[in-house]
Amino acid sequence: MALAVTLTAVPLISQSRPPAQGPAVDGSPAWFLQGSFPDPTGRTIVDKDGRVTVPPRGTGAPASAPAAVGLDTPPCRRSPLCGKRGGVSRQSLQRVEWKQTMGYTFEYPYVLPPGFGGVPAVALDSKGNLWAFQRADAGKPQLFKFNALAKLILQVGPDVIGYQDKAHGMAVDSEDNIWITAANGATVMKISPEGKLLMTIGERGRRGDWDEARGQRLLWQPVSIAIAPNGDVYIGEGHANESPNDADSDDAANNIGAARIIHLDKNGTFVNQWFGNEAGQGKFSSAHGLAIDPRNGDVWIGDREEYRIVVYSSDGRFLKTIQMRNLVCALRFDSHGEPWMATGQDGQFLKLDRDGKVHGAIGNGMGIGPGQFIEASYWAMDAQDNLYAGDTSVGRITKMVAPRR
Repeated sequence: MALAVTLTAVPLISQSRPPAQGPAVDGSPAWFLQGSFPDPTGRTIVDKDGRVTVPPRGTGAPASAPAAVGLDTPPCRRSPLCGKRGGVSRQSLQRVEWKQTMGYTFEYPYVLPPGFGGVPAVALDSKGNLWAFQRADAGKPQLFKFNALAKLILQVGPDVIGYQDKAHGMAVDSEDNIWITAANGATVMKISPEGKLLMTIGERGRRGDWDEARGQRLLWQPVSIAIAPNGDVYIGEGHANESPNDADSDDAANNIGAARIIHLDKNGTFVNQWFGNEAGQGKFSSAHGLAIDPRNGDVWIGDREEYRIVVYSSDGRFLKTIQMRNLVCALRFDSHGEPWMATGQDGQFLKLDRDGKVHGAIGNGMGIGPGQFIEASYWAMDAQDNLYAGDTSVGRITKMVAPRR
C-alpha cells in the first residue's frame, strides 16, 4: 500500500509539444519552425538566372566522389562521436527560422561553369573581386575569381592546386592572397591573387596530429580558416561525428583525432593549438565556424552540432559559451565590427550581438528556391553590408542586397 501511495504521488510528465513559433522580443525578430528539404549533395543544375533544378539520379556521378580520384577517407571509428546520434533524420527536422525584417533582396549575378558541385565558400578581396570555391568533379577547376562586375576572370585548375577533396573553407588576407582548406585532402593552401600556389600546410591525403615537438605538421579535417589583422592564421579542424576519428589507432602520427584550433603566423610558423572534442564549458566537438573579433582579437568558434558559439582569447584561453537556437555553421564580423552567423541547413544568415542575441535575419530557409539555401556556410560581406554566399549543396552564388539608406 505504501508503494502504491508513493507512485500515485509522482506528478505526471507533461506531454505538451514545444512551441512552433515565438514573438518578437527585446529587439529580436519573431521566429517559427519550418520543415527541411532533401539535400541534393551538389547534384544540381543552375541556370543564368539562378533557378535550380535537381536532375534525376543516374545522370552523372556526384561531385567530389572519392572513387573519381582514387582517394578514400576511412570511416569514423574508436570514438564516442562515431555513428549516428539518436533522434530523427536530418531531412525530418523542423528548423528554426527568423522573420526577415531587414529588407534584403536576392540576386544571382555570378554564373559558374556548367557541372555538378556545391559552393561551400566564397570570399571578397580588397578590390571587390569575388572568389568562389567549388566541390567540382575531379579534373575540373575548383577555384574561381569574378571581378566587381561579376565577370569570371580567373580559374585555378588542378595543375596548380590538385584535387581539393571536400573543398571547404576559404579566407582572404590583407595582401589579397586566398587561403583554402580541403577537409578530406588534409591541406590548407595559400594562393596568390594571380592564382599561383604560394604555400601548402599539411600533406595531401595524409591526415594526422600536429605535433610541433616532433616536427610533425599534419592536419586532420581542416574545415575552417580565419585571418587575424596581424596576418596570423587560425585553422579550425574537425567535423566531430561526421569526421574520421582515429583516437587510439595504430598510426602513431594520428591518434588524437580531436576537434581543435591551430594558430600559425602569416608565414605558417606554429604559435599554439588547443583542443575541444568534449561537451561542457570551454569545450567544443566541432570547429566548423571560425572568426576573429576585430575589437580584441578573440577567436569565435562555431560548434555546429552543439548549436553554440565558443569564444577564446587569441592565445587560447577559454572566455565564454553562447548557446544558440540554430546550427552554428559559419561566423564572421562585418565592416562595423559586429558578429554574424550562418545557420547551415537552417538556411539563414543572422545578425547578432556579442551575447548571441539575434537582431536580424536574411534568407528564406532550407530549399532551392529564391533566397533559400540547402546549407548556408562560409560567406563574405562588403562595406555596404551586402552579403555574398555559395551553398555547400548547390552550385549557386547568391548576392543579398542591403536596402538603400
